[in-house]
Amino acid sequence: MHTEPHQALNQPDLYQPASNVLELRTVACAYETGRPAIRNISFAAREGEILCLLGPSGCGKTTILRAIAGFEPVRSGELFLSGRLVSNANLTVPTEERRVGMVFQEYALFPHLRVADNIAFGLQHLSRGDRKCQIQEMLTLTGLEGFDRRYPHELSGGQQQRVALARALVQNPVVLLLDEPFSNLDPDMAGRMRQDLHALLRRTKTTTILVTHDHEEAFAMADRIAVLNQGVLEQMDTPELIYHMPASPFVADFVGQADFIQGDIRDGMIHTELGEFPNTLPVVDGAAVTVMIRPDDIHLLPAKGASARIIGRQFRGSENLYTVRLPSGQIVHSSEGSTSVYQEGTAVELQVLATHTVVFPAPFPAA
Repeated sequence: MHTEPHQALNQPDLYQPASNVLELRTVACAYETGRPAIRNISFAAREGEILCLLGPSGCGKTTILRAIAGFEPVRSGELFLSGRLVSNANLTVPTEERRVGMVFQEYALFPHLRVADNIAFGLQHLSRGDRKCQIQEMLTLTGLEGFDRRYPHELSGGQQQRVALARALVQNPVVLLLDEPFSNLDPDMAGRMRQDLHALLRRTKTTTILVTHDHEEAFAMADRIAVLNQGVLEQMDTPELIYHMPASPFVADFVGQADFIQGDIRDGMIHTELGEFPNTLPVVDGAAVTVMIRPDDIHLLPAKGASARIIGRQFRGSENLYTVRLPSGQIVHSSEGSTSVYQEGTAVELQVLATHTVVFPAPFPAA
């Protein structure tokens, strides 16, 4: 087993200074029982940015969304929209005064209203001519031309979602809130809608907060991702850095397959069963550490007499995911091309081609 030299992860500076449309400063909210729902949440969303709140069920994603919308009171901290304080322990500006658009999981369309009337809901302050103009603009923008006289039950799931988006966007919101918007769509439709919605939000330069538990969805949509765990913000970064440079074992494991290899520091290097790695932590010789390895960091070389063995293969279309047992019993995974087919029991050498080394300062128990 051997490793390739460490290389720096080049990450372009995608974000130049821009005005913050949304800002949370050490915001905390609690359930009715008094148990904290979110604690000391601080982040800001820039103008035109798509920001994703990512995490498992119950981690606080939807609570944050509800606090931004004004549906959830803030126990401590401050929440600003376009520089205006809208929530703290003593103040909750009503939802209708926040200029926030929201698309729910169920879309919440009015079943008795046609598409045009659903979109126009909330535009009663405009003249009839202006309303008609706005509706037509939204129909064109969302690809719903010709559907204006249909009822929601006459539309597909994707079309219903477009109507919900049009109804939110026609209000010209300061920020658009999307709560698991693809959860009711089949995988193929969800994939297409992600692409369409991403293009639409880019065209309209709409600042968007997207809630999801699906890391692939977050990677596809977001400029930056805020990973939440048990009401706490664990890391906020670009999708690339979240994946390649996770700040904690939880983040590493949640955003993709990850294996954790135990090692110790000797002569400034990390010594593990998979070979040596550069030490990126300020720890002294003899310290125990954990190295994170992704399946795409490990490549298999069949070799008679090698001490590692393939014990499983999952075919995933474009790739095979191999499960490999090391001599110690440690299990690791390797991602290979779909045409690289090896049988269970094959003896293999492992070549680690990590472009960077992610090290955590204390042993992390294997899952």
